[in-house]
Amino acid sequence: MSQYFEVDGRTLWNPSNGAARLFLRQVSVFEAELELPSGIGPMESDESRIDPVTFQMFVAALLAQHRRTSHGVMNALSEGFVATMLVLAERADLEIDWETDDRAMDDDRSDVQVPSVFAPVGDEAWAAALRDRSRELGRFMAC
Repeated sequence: MSQYFEVDGRTLWNPSNGAARLFLRQVSVFEAELELPSGIGPMESDESRIDPVTFQMFVAALLAQHRRTSHGVMNALSEGFVATMLVLAERADLEIDWETDDRAMDDDRSDVQVPSVFAPVGDEAWAAALRDRSRELGRFMAC
């Protein structure tokens, strides 16, 4: 058995039941953390419809939150979910805003790990690493 995540009748991902169940639970966690709806609808008759407008705003907020956090454990816990969301956003042909304002980022950093064992990563290197992770993960996400 499997589940379908769809935008406008187009399947973005067709994971196993277990993967879909875990993913939807993570969606709930990040909706609560960001205090935003994800646009990912409930699983009904093995289908979850995704509202592209709401989803795009959620992915943008998720990406911004992930960029602001320099806490090693939080980044490790969220990286796979963020990469999964980026795969879905790309498959939905949504535009991802990778640009950040470094001044705003410096003033708005949250959940900094002390002591930090991670050197700050420039925006381009951070975005490139996350894009690579997303592409790698996308190979394992059947549509």
